Amino acid sequence: MINVSDQPPQHTPRSLIVTLYGAYGRFAPGPVPVAELIRLLAAVGVDAPSVRSSVSRLKRRGLLLPARTAQGAAGYELSADARQLLEDGDRRIYATAPHPDEGWVLAVFSVPEKERQKRHVLRSRLAGLGFGTAAPGVWIAPARLYQESRHTLGRLGLDAYVDFFRGEHLGFSPTAEAVARWWDLAAIAEAHEAFLGRHAGVLHDWERRPDTPPEEAYRDYLLVLDSWRHLPYADPGLPARLLPADWPGTRSAAVFRALHERLRDAGAAFAAQEPV
Repeated sequence: MINVSDQPPQHTPRSLIVTLYGAYGRFAPGPVPVAELIRLLAAVGVDAPSVRSSVSRLKRRGLLLPARTAQGAAGYELSADARQLLEDGDRRIYATAPHPDEGWVLAVFSVPEKERQKRHVLRSRLAGLGFGTAAPGVWIAPARLYQESRHTLGRLGLDAYVDFFRGEHLGFSPTAEAVARWWDLAAIAEAHEAFLGRHAGVLHDWERRPDTPPEEAYRDYLLVLDSWRHLPYADPGLPARLLPADWPGTRSAAVFRALHERLRDAGAAFAAQEPV
């Protein structure tokens, strides 16, 4: 069984930088200047030293590349791997329809004992992609997660240890009972409830306002997106018939979509402001 205890803490500088690039930075006409990163992260309470140290870590991980803007300012752009990560994530983060019941993908892996550290990394990556454990060395997820999982394991050089299969669950226990063994549904529900506790009130406040000031919209949108984007990885999006009644994921998704529709474009106006 997989739980969500290893999910990253809320709103770290590094996470907020990734969220910023996912929401706005990747659509910029060129590299995002360091001064702009500092301005945009300051709006959500991150100081300049934290921005610089977090950017350095993302650079070491190969996600950000140093580059000069057309005006010669120092900045950073996304690597090809980072763009692929964001594009894969879009299909989860911005999904607008209930997930269809389309069968399962199985990841079966075997790692030699002399490379057991890779076994740990592989388990961690599969868990981070939303897989549950069906048996030792056999991991399971909804079939639509196959392509993203293939990209991720290939990028990390782990594809030589894994075979993927597609299929359906044929028993003996009912699939809903099996799903409750493969994933920690109670922990996933708690993560959705925590999201609702942080952001349902934010939506309520915006629904009472006639205006949408760009800086406030940007701040609240970046924070809600930073909270939300981890949830579709903890929660693999199981078919509704396999989930408990009144599943909170339905409500949390509705809150995110409403805030996305209200705030994203107004926030883009603040993100695109020219430096004073």
